[in-house]
Amino acid sequence: MTESQNPEPKNSETEFFDRERIEALQLRRLQHTLSYAYQRVPLYQRKFDAAGVRPEDLRTLADLQHFPFTTKDDLRNEYPFGMFAVPQQEVARIHASSGTTGKPTVVGYTSNDLRNWADLVARSMRASGARPEHKVHIAYGYGLFTGGLGAHYGAEALGTTVIPMSGGQTEKQLQLILDFEPDVIMCTPTYLLTIMDAFTHRGIDPRSTSLKYAICGAEPWTEEMRQELEAGMGLDACDIYGLSEVMGPGVAGEFVQSKDGSHLWEDHFRPEIIDPFDHSTVLPDGESGELVFTTLTKEALPIIRYRTKDLSSLLPGTERPGMRRMSRISGRSDDMIILRGVNLFPSQIEEIALRIPALSPHFQLEISRPAGQRMDELTIKIEPRPESSSVEREAAALQLRKEIKVQIGSTAVIAVVEPGSLERSNGKLRRVYDLRTAR
Repeated sequence: MTESQNPEPKNSETEFFDRERIEALQLRRLQHTLSYAYQRVPLYQRKFDAAGVRPEDLRTLADLQHFPFTTKDDLRNEYPFGMFAVPQQEVARIHASSGTTGKPTVVGYTSNDLRNWADLVARSMRASGARPEHKVHIAYGYGLFTGGLGAHYGAEALGTTVIPMSGGQTEKQLQLILDFEPDVIMCTPTYLLTIMDAFTHRGIDPRSTSLKYAICGAEPWTEEMRQELEAGMGLDACDIYGLSEVMGPGVAGEFVQSKDGSHLWEDHFRPEIIDPFDHSTVLPDGESGELVFTTLTKEALPIIRYRTKDLSSLLPGTERPGMRRMSRISGRSDDMIILRGVNLFPSQIEEIALRIPALSPHFQLEISRPAGQRMDELTIKIEPRPESSSVEREAAALQLRKEIKVQIGSTAVIAVVEPGSLERSNGKLRRVYDLRTAR
C-alpha cells in the first residue's frame, strides 16, 4: 500500500470524522488490506484458502468475522521475516519482542508506517495533555521493544522537547526530573510508582516536581492505581494502548478531559471483541471479551484479526464521537489464574487492595501446591503503608481476604510483608509467580 495507492485522507482530517465516515473509510481500507495481504504474504494466502474465503468476499464490515485469526504463534512460526509484505530494501526499521518464552515476534515498518506511527503516538499524547511547548521525559525502554522509540518519535512529531532517558537507573531518573524539569513523563504505571516511592525515600515530595502529565501504558492498570499515582505525584495520569504486533504504542489514547477509556484510532485499525472461550463469536459493543485488531494502513506488516489476549469492551466515542473507546484492560487471558475453578486476574487484586487504606500497591501473587495437598493455593504478599500500625495491618489483611472471597469467590492466604521488601518495577513488573513449576 503506497502513498500513490492511498493518497487520501490525511491523519489530521480523519481524526475528526463522524462514525459514518469512519466506517466508510474502514471498509475501503479493509478491502485493500485483505487483498494486499493475500497477494504479498504467503501465510495469509494459505490461511484464507484453508478457510474458504477470498479478499473480495468482504463486502461489509461484518464480513470480517469470516476471515481467519492471526496469533503470536503465526509470527513465531514465520520468524524472522516471513510475515513481511514488502522487500527488505523497503523495510525502514525492525522491532521485536524479548523472546523470553520462545522465538521473538518480529515486526517491520516502511517509512510510511513510521510516519503514521509517529502521528498516532503524537495524537495520543496530545489527547492526554502533552503540548509542543512541553519537555517529555521518556522512561520506556529503548531498543527492540517498541515502547521507547515509539514514544520518542511520537513526542518529536508533536513538537515537544524529548528527554530519552529509557528505563531503569531510578536514581538518575530522579536527578534528571529535578534538573531538567519535564512537564510530561511516559512510562509504565508500576515504574511511575517506583519513581514516586524513590522520591519519597529521598525526602522529596513527589508532588513538588515539574511533572504535570503522565502517559502510562504497556501493562494493565486499574482506576485505583490511577488515583494512587495522581494523588501521590500531583499530576494527571492517562492511558496509552498499543502492542508491537499491531503497531506499538499509540493504537489508542485517553483524553485528559474525560479519562473515560482510550479512544481507538479507527482510521488505522479495525477492532473487534470476541468471546475468549468461543472464538467464533464476535460480541456486540458493550460486552467484555478479547480484543482483536486488523490493521488498515500498515505496509510492511499488515495484520489480519490479531488476537491480542487483552480483555476489554468497545464503547461509544466521547471526545472523538467517530472513534469508539475501549474500556480499561481488565487483564490478559494468558495472565488469568484459575484457582479451584475460579478465574481471577492480578488487576482484580490491585483494585480491591487499593480500596483498603492500610495497604499499598506493592504486591505479588504466588501460586503453589503444598506437599500432600490436591488443590492449588494462592498467597498474596503485600506491603502495608509505612505509616500504618501493626493493628491496622492485621485488620487490613483480614479485610483483603474477606473482600477477595466475596468479590472474586476465591480464598487466598494474605501475607503482609515489610514495606520496601518486594521487587520494584524497572519497566514492566512481574506480578505472578507460579511456584508449581519451580519444583
